[in-house]
Amino acid sequence: MNEKNSNRNGEEYKGEGAQEQQEEMKDELFEAPEQEVIRLRSELEAKTKEAEENYNKFLRSVADLDNYRKRAEKEKADAISYANESIMEDILPVVDNFERALVHANSEQNVESLRQGVQLIIDQMYAVLKKFGLQEIKSVGGKFDPSLHHAISQEESEAEPDSVVKEFQKGYLLKGRLLRPAMVAVAKKPETH
Repeated sequence: MNEKNSNRNGEEYKGEGAQEQQEEMKDELFEAPEQEVIRLRSELEAKTKEAEENYNKFLRSVADLDNYRKRAEKEKADAISYANESIMEDILPVVDNFERALVHANSEQNVESLRQGVQLIIDQMYAVLKKFGLQEIKSVGGKFDPSLHHAISQEESEAEPDSVVKEFQKGYLLKGRLLRPAMVAVAKKPETH
Protein backbone atom coordinates (compact mmCIF):
# COMPACT_ATOMS: atom_id res chain seq x y z
CA MET A 1 0.00 0.00 0.00
CA ASN A 2 2.84 2.31 -0.67
CA GLU A 3 1.40 3.69 -3.78
CA LYS A 4 1.64 7.34 -4.63
CA ASN A 5 -1.45 9.48 -4.20
CA SER A 6 -1.92 13.18 -4.75
CA ASN A 7 -4.04 15.63 -2.85
CA ARG A 8 -6.17 18.41 -4.24
CA ASN A 9 -3.15 20.65 -4.64
CA GLY A 10 -1.36 18.08 -6.65
CA GLU A 11 1.12 17.22 -3.93
CA GLU A 12 2.19 13.66 -3.75
CA TYR A 13 2.44 11.67 -0.62
CA LYS A 14 3.24 8.10 0.13
CA GLY A 15 2.19 5.37 2.29
CA GLU A 16 -0.31 4.11 4.63
CA GLY A 17 -1.18 7.44 6.26
CA ALA A 18 -2.35 8.96 2.98
CA GLN A 19 -5.98 8.66 3.89
CA GLU A 20 -5.32 10.09 7.37
CA GLN A 21 -3.47 13.02 5.84
CA GLN A 22 -6.35 13.68 3.49
CA GLU A 23 -8.76 13.78 6.43
CA GLU A 24 -6.47 16.13 8.36
CA MET A 25 -6.28 18.42 5.36
CA LYS A 26 -10.06 18.40 5.06
CA ASP A 27 -10.32 19.36 8.71
CA GLU A 28 -7.79 22.17 8.20
CA LEU A 29 -9.67 23.44 5.14
CA PHE A 30 -12.91 23.49 7.07
CA GLU A 31 -11.32 24.97 10.21
CA ALA A 32 -9.50 27.72 8.32
CA PRO A 33 -12.71 29.42 7.06
CA GLU A 34 -14.20 29.34 10.56
CA GLN A 35 -11.07 30.94 12.01
CA GLU A 36 -11.06 33.42 9.13
CA VAL A 37 -14.67 34.35 9.86
CA ILE A 38 -13.85 34.86 13.54
CA ARG A 39 -10.85 37.01 12.65
CA LEU A 40 -12.89 39.04 10.12
CA ARG A 41 -15.70 39.54 12.64
CA SER A 42 -13.17 40.76 15.19
CA GLU A 43 -11.66 43.18 12.66
CA LEU A 44 -15.12 44.34 11.61
CA GLU A 45 -16.06 45.02 15.23
CA ALA A 46 -12.82 46.97 15.75
CA LYS A 47 -13.36 49.00 12.57
CA THR A 48 -17.01 49.61 13.47
CA LYS A 49 -15.96 50.88 16.89
CA GLU A 50 -13.28 53.07 15.29
CA ALA A 51 -15.83 54.43 12.77
CA GLU A 52 -18.25 55.24 15.61
CA GLU A 53 -15.49 57.05 17.51
CA ASN A 54 -14.54 59.01 14.38
CA TYR A 55 -18.18 59.87 13.72
CA ASN A 56 -18.57 61.09 17.31
CA LYS A 57 -15.39 63.18 16.94
CA PHE A 58 -16.82 64.59 13.71
CA LEU A 59 -20.11 65.47 15.42
CA ARG A 60 -18.23 67.17 18.28
CA SER A 61 -16.10 69.10 15.77
CA VAL A 62 -19.19 70.24 13.86
CA ALA A 63 -20.82 71.33 17.13
CA ASP A 64 -17.64 73.14 18.21
CA LEU A 65 -17.46 74.92 14.84
CA ASP A 66 -21.11 75.89 15.07
CA ASN A 67 -20.61 77.22 18.61
CA TYR A 68 -17.53 79.16 17.47
CA ARG A 69 -19.47 80.63 14.55
CA LYS A 70 -22.32 81.71 16.87
CA ARG A 71 -19.87 83.16 19.40
CA ALA A 72 -18.00 85.06 16.65
CA GLU A 73 -21.27 86.46 15.26
CA LYS A 74 -22.31 87.60 18.75
CA GLU A 75 -18.91 89.21 19.36
CA LYS A 76 -19.15 90.95 15.98
CA ALA A 77 -22.66 92.19 16.74
CA ASP A 78 -21.49 93.42 20.15
CA ALA A 79 -18.50 95.15 18.58
CA ILE A 80 -20.79 96.91 16.11
CA SER A 81 -23.32 97.80 18.79
CA TYR A 82 -20.73 99.23 21.16
CA ALA A 83 -18.23 100.57 18.60
CA ASN A 84 -19.28 104.14 19.32
CA GLU A 85 -19.17 103.74 23.09
CA SER A 86 -15.77 105.39 23.38
CA ILE A 87 -16.69 108.36 21.20
CA MET A 88 -19.95 108.79 23.10
CA GLU A 89 -18.05 108.90 26.41
CA ASP A 90 -15.86 111.68 24.98
CA ILE A 91 -18.79 113.65 23.51
CA LEU A 92 -20.88 113.64 26.70
CA PRO A 93 -18.69 116.30 28.41
CA VAL A 94 -19.20 118.52 25.35
CA VAL A 95 -22.97 118.12 25.68
CA ASP A 96 -22.65 118.94 29.39
CA ASN A 97 -20.81 122.15 28.48
CA PHE A 98 -23.52 123.11 25.98
CA GLU A 99 -26.11 122.66 28.72
CA ARG A 100 -24.06 124.82 31.11
CA ALA A 101 -23.69 127.49 28.41
CA LEU A 102 -27.45 127.49 27.88
CA VAL A 103 -28.06 127.94 31.63
CA HIS A 104 -25.43 130.70 31.67
CA ALA A 105 -27.02 132.41 28.64
CA ASN A 106 -30.36 132.54 30.42
CA SER A 107 -28.87 134.12 33.55
CA GLU A 108 -26.39 136.61 32.04
CA GLN A 109 -26.75 139.67 29.94
CA ASN A 110 -23.18 139.54 28.62
CA VAL A 111 -23.29 138.19 25.06
CA GLU A 112 -19.50 138.24 24.69
CA SER A 113 -18.97 135.76 27.53
CA LEU A 114 -21.60 133.50 25.95
CA ARG A 115 -19.83 133.72 22.57
CA GLN A 116 -16.49 132.83 24.19
CA GLY A 117 -18.08 129.89 26.04
CA VAL A 118 -19.63 128.50 22.87
CA GLN A 119 -16.29 128.89 21.06
CA LEU A 120 -14.58 126.89 23.82
CA ILE A 121 -17.20 124.15 23.47
CA ILE A 122 -16.72 124.02 19.68
CA ASP A 123 -12.96 123.76 20.19
CA GLN A 124 -13.52 120.96 22.72
CA MET A 125 -15.79 119.14 20.24
CA TYR A 126 -13.22 119.40 17.44
CA ALA A 127 -10.55 118.02 19.80
CA VAL A 128 -12.75 114.98 20.51
CA LEU A 129 -13.49 114.44 16.81
CA LYS A 130 -9.81 114.79 15.84
CA LYS A 131 -8.97 112.19 18.49
CA PHE A 132 -11.13 109.74 16.53
CA GLY A 133 -9.57 110.56 13.16
CA LEU A 134 -11.68 113.45 11.88
CA GLN A 135 -9.78 115.97 9.77
CA GLU A 136 -11.16 119.20 8.35
CA ILE A 137 -10.71 119.81 4.60
CA LYS A 138 -9.13 123.23 4.01
CA SER A 139 -10.98 124.68 1.05
CA VAL A 140 -10.95 128.48 0.68
CA GLY A 141 -8.02 129.69 -1.38
CA GLY A 142 -7.12 126.22 -2.62
CA LYS A 143 -7.66 124.63 -6.00
CA PHE A 144 -11.07 123.03 -6.56
CA ASP A 145 -10.79 119.25 -6.16
CA PRO A 146 -13.93 117.30 -7.18
CA SER A 147 -12.90 114.41 -4.95
CA LEU A 148 -13.03 116.72 -1.88
CA HIS A 149 -15.34 119.55 -2.87
CA HIS A 150 -18.92 119.85 -4.03
CA ALA A 151 -19.32 123.01 -6.13
CA ILE A 152 -22.76 124.53 -5.71
CA SER A 153 -22.05 127.83 -7.45
CA GLN A 154 -19.53 129.87 -9.40
CA GLU A 155 -18.63 133.42 -8.52
CA GLU A 156 -16.82 136.02 -10.56
CA SER A 157 -13.58 136.74 -8.82
CA GLU A 158 -10.09 138.10 -9.34
CA ALA A 159 -8.85 134.83 -7.82
CA GLU A 160 -7.41 132.16 -10.05
CA PRO A 161 -10.14 130.35 -12.02
CA ASP A 162 -11.22 127.02 -10.53
CA SER A 163 -10.07 128.02 -7.08
CA VAL A 164 -12.38 127.88 -4.08
CA VAL A 165 -13.55 131.38 -3.07
CA LYS A 166 -16.29 130.59 -0.56
CA GLU A 167 -17.20 127.69 1.72
CA PHE A 168 -20.86 127.11 2.57
CA GLN A 169 -20.32 123.91 4.56
CA LYS A 170 -17.07 122.41 5.82
CA GLY A 171 -15.91 119.06 4.49
CA TYR A 172 -14.25 116.31 6.52
CA LEU A 173 -12.04 113.26 6.14
CA LEU A 174 -12.30 110.36 8.57
CA LYS A 175 -8.95 108.58 8.90
CA GLY A 176 -8.00 109.74 5.40
CA ARG A 177 -11.28 108.75 3.74
CA LEU A 178 -13.84 111.31 2.60
CA LEU A 179 -16.64 111.58 5.12
CA ARG A 180 -18.37 114.66 3.70
CA PRO A 181 -17.29 116.90 0.81
CA ALA A 182 -17.07 120.63 1.39
CA MET A 183 -19.83 122.68 -0.28
CA VAL A 184 -18.06 125.51 -2.05
CA ALA A 185 -18.27 128.30 -4.58
CA VAL A 186 -15.68 128.21 -7.35
CA ALA A 187 -14.04 131.26 -8.92
CA LYS A 188 -14.57 132.16 -12.54
CA LYS A 189 -13.13 134.98 -14.61
CA PRO A 190 -15.15 138.19 -14.48
CA GLU A 191 -17.13 138.82 -17.61
CA THR A 192 -15.80 141.69 -19.68
CA HIS A 193 -18.39 143.98 -21.23
